[in-house]
Amino acid sequence: MAEIPAEIPKRGLFREAVEYYRTPRAQHEHSPNWFLTRSIDLLATYDSYRFVDMISPHPLLMIAGSDADTLYFSEDAIKNAQEPKELFIVPGKSHIDLYDQTEGVVPKLTEFFTQHLQV
Repeated sequence: MAEIPAEIPKRGLFREAVEYYRTPRAQHEHSPNWFLTRSIDLLATYDSYRFVDMISPHPLLMIAGSDADTLYFSEDAIKNAQEPKELFIVPGKSHIDLYDQTEGVVPKLTEFFTQHLQV
């Protein structure tokens, strides 16, 4: 990620990451918050959805913001997963918004866990 503010995109996931991790909103005093170049190949080859079809019969709930740059990951996962599965989209929220703006999400989690964990 760019270190010079002028080089950081004005919108999108990278801008949101900077506004989240490099401001008092989430920055930790002991974290320099550097993006290590050696991490790029690990991130590029990591595929957490490769075996999503094998989760069944365990329930799968994906929660994503309607404005998330990463929404398509959740949509693809749901498309490839077996039942029971559900995609819950939070209107007007981005990927990083949902890190700390969880209004509307907790009731969904409660409903889902109550239904599927039978507590």
